[in-house]
Amino acid sequence: MDFDIKIPVRVISGKDCLKNNALMLKTFGSKCIIVTGGKSALLSGALDDIKFALKQCDIKYEIYDKIGPNPRIDHCHEAGEIARKFGADFIVGIGGGSPLDAAKAVAVYATNPSFSAEEIFNFGEHERNKALPLVLVGTTAGTGSEVGRVSVLTNPDTGRKRSIAPDDCFPTLTFADSKYTCSVPYSVTVSTALDAMAHVIEGYMSIKCGDIPTMFGEKAIAFIWEGLKYLHETKENPDEELRTKLYYGSLYAGITLAYCGTAFPHPLGYILTENYGVPHGKACTVFMGDFIDKAAKHCPEKTARVLEIMSTDIDTYKKVIDELTDVKDISMTKEEIENYCSRYDTVPANFTFTPGGYTKEEAISAFIKKFCK
Repeated sequence: MDFDIKIPVRVISGKDCLKNNALMLKTFGSKCIIVTGGKSALLSGALDDIKFALKQCDIKYEIYDKIGPNPRIDHCHEAGEIARKFGADFIVGIGGGSPLDAAKAVAVYATNPSFSAEEIFNFGEHERNKALPLVLVGTTAGTGSEVGRVSVLTNPDTGRKRSIAPDDCFPTLTFADSKYTCSVPYSVTVSTALDAMAHVIEGYMSIKCGDIPTMFGEKAIAFIWEGLKYLHETKENPDEELRTKLYYGSLYAGITLAYCGTAFPHPLGYILTENYGVPHGKACTVFMGDFIDKAAKHCPEKTARVLEIMSTDIDTYKKVIDELTDVKDISMTKEEIENYCSRYDTVPANFTFTPGGYTKEEAISAFIKKFCK
């Protein structure tokens, strides 16, 4: 029953919450950098709303819109330099997981002028200058990055993904308005919903999961599963009501993720994103069937509770996830798999958090089973 939990982010949710609370931005300073991707912020309406809010507060801004999927450290480093030269007092991140994760890195680079792009991985929070404050606005129902401190970044020289998770990368303020997700196409809606399911199932089953993450997790599971079933059955985008459930589900899952971390499906999924271009959300659920089987063996009561919340059985759960993930066209040789998995010679924390533990040998076997044809 004991717990030690820190949730420093203030989240304001609901329709038009950004415009209705625009004056809160005055407390952050007089200049900011908006970090976003090429289209989602504009199409969703979130960029127009943040511009309106900043104008209301007489806050000057510049826009950095080069962030793509799997945000690159060189782009984040460049945006950090721009923020520093502009004299930004805070960073605004708008978009799905990639721009929001990037905004966290930009906030670190902006206050650490001596950092090269790679050095963001080398220093802990107390070994560098504190990151700039963060204001985040999410436009997809998936990552939960709006409520967490994790930033997953890609080194373009190696193609490898790595994460940082210092406390000063928690956003200070998040505006959570599900209307911004209504412009998201079906394929992205599926991938981000799968990402949210991976977050909550991996976190919920983690050996680190206590009472509070469990409460958020159970709420998330119900909402996300309802959305995934609809996406699987209809092959159509959900209506506004279901999009709202998916969005809040992703936020609740994000809280579970922030305090429990992920298990082995996430680092295995990185290989698929890096080498085969599989979107992050789908990559993380490729091995979800193996994960739920392992959970059923090592934490059967929690697995039964998850299936009870979803009103389904384990085979149906695996079928829906597998068919929405759909990576049947990928094939690998055993030699390629062994090379990919050499990165697990140093055991990732995600393996340790997995029910029953996980090993490099299990990872190799899972890839062979899935992709050796």
